[in-house]
Amino acid sequence: MAIETLFSLSNLLVLPFWFLTIFLPHWRWTKRLMASPWVAAPPAILYLVLIAPQTGPLFASLANPSAAGIAQVLSNPTAATLAWAHFLAFDLFVGRWAYLDSRERNLSAWIVSPALFFIFMVGPMGFLLYLLVRLAATRLSRSA
Repeated sequence: MAIETLFSLSNLLVLPFWFLTIFLPHWRWTKRLMASPWVAAPPAILYLVLIAPQTGPLFASLANPSAAGIAQVLSNPTAATLAWAHFLAFDLFVGRWAYLDSRERNLSAWIVSPALFFIFMVGPMGFLLYLLVRLAATRLSRSA
């Protein structure tokens, strides 16, 4: 399979879970599916398949990283797809945690869904947004 096709199809590994957590957070199937950490396994498996043949050269570059070295490593479509699979797996795992944490804290889906969207789109920024939402909700509930 061509790497460009694989890159495009990789999004399909996570989009259903993001849709469910953002738009159908209270549906029983969403709760059931997101209870398992295995939802992040498909992009992690893709990552494993892509990194296996690259292990030697990649680890050599990562052993003493530099901005120029990492840019060089990521300068081809296979490496970009490898990085993308990494983002997909970890962003979904963090999004799953935020989803489950918000359910435990009984946070409104109206305030959590935007944070989940930002975790999906710009992972670390969305994670920080969720932490701020969580902090604000905790402080409001303590003052009430």
